Amino acid sequence: MLTEREEAFRVLLLWLKEGSFIKESGLSPFAMELALGVCRRHLYLEYFVKSLTKKLPSLEARVILEMGLFQMFFMDVPDYAAINDSVELAKSANLGESTARLVNAVLRTARRQGEPALPPQRVRRVSVENSVPEWLVRRWFDVYGGDRAEALAKATLERPTEWIRVNLQKTSAPVLAEKIGITGASILYDRFIEIQRDVGVKLLLALPEFVKGEFSFQNPSAFEVVKLLDLKPGLKVWDACAAPGGKTALMAEMDSSLEILASDSSASRLEKMQDLMNRLGLTNIKTEVIDLVPAQDSATSPQHYPLSSLVSRLSSKFDRILLDVPCSNMGVIARRPESVYRMTPESINEVAELQFKILENASAALAPGGRLVYATCSPDPTETTRVIARFVKAHPEFVKVGEPVLPGLKDSRLDGFFAQALEYKK
Repeated sequence: MLTEREEAFRVLLLWLKEGSFIKESGLSPFAMELALGVCRRHLYLEYFVKSLTKKLPSLEARVILEMGLFQMFFMDVPDYAAINDSVELAKSANLGESTARLVNAVLRTARRQGEPALPPQRVRRVSVENSVPEWLVRRWFDVYGGDRAEALAKATLERPTEWIRVNLQKTSAPVLAEKIGITGASILYDRFIEIQRDVGVKLLLALPEFVKGEFSFQNPSAFEVVKLLDLKPGLKVWDACAAPGGKTALMAEMDSSLEILASDSSASRLEKMQDLMNRLGLTNIKTEVIDLVPAQDSATSPQHYPLSSLVSRLSSKFDRILLDVPCSNMGVIARRPESVYRMTPESINEVAELQFKILENASAALAPGGRLVYATCSPDPTETTRVIARFVKAHPEFVKVGEPVLPGLKDSRLDGFFAQALEYKK
């Protein structure tokens, strides 16, 4: 097991030093649970370490201590094993005998004393207990009130529910569930099957049913977003921030008569989408590199087109446009725990400005009477209702259709998306 801990240690250091994504590291199930768990509870574990040491040790030693504490208090690992393996990890990482002794002493003290007392002030306590930066907790208190803010913070620690989306062009949910041995699972919208935690994702990826395109991985919140488009047979649809392609594929599976353009600013991300389309057997999707907020010199690039020329390059405008815009990921912190440490008040304001520009530019390609759905995986008003309000004020020919959809509010198993439909009434 030491090798798995060494891999988790390496990935956690890369995350802390370079901001890399843990889920993309290819860790074993144990190492992944350990690395993601430490990431999710990093601020609390750091607070724990501070309570046990007079002076903070090196970053490498702190990571080993956080890993040891997480195994002792949040995993089904015997204390003696967590302590011994942490000491051996310090030795294998060449941190010196003194660091190994420190790790041993600190973890044994933690076993003897238990978890530290939390700060008495509520915002600070919620921040430490749930490993959410204090500025963000305070923001949630201001927007949602204390009880809802605390519930949001607690939800970031939960392991997210995993789902597979059944390709109804090839099979049905009950048939697939039986074929792959998932019995008694929850099924939503006749096409999403909840995956129990004892079912390994890697094992599912190796199944012939996955290779043949009978299912993909996707949260049902995507369906809630796509439903707002009110798709009809034969419509011309633009998924304008398409990569990695989940919602594009969902729409194509729902109706093979749709004419779908999937675009992204990244050519490499679109290339990966082609593999997805081939596996699923989808033939009604075309892909194109389109930068929705192009640089001034984008016209000089053969792969990037300025938005001003987009409409002139199209034979006609689109009946439907889906904008799943870049965002802070505030609604999916449990799924992407690194994101909570990347956010700042300034970064949220910056991404909101980008979101508005994307919405304004893409809306030029919507046909009169058409519908555009603006979506983010963040519920924050700065990225959602305020962007919509600003856009509608600047473009009164666009009107909101119904209330925004927030799937995660009605079902905690769903990702925290926000989606608002707009129609072009000119």
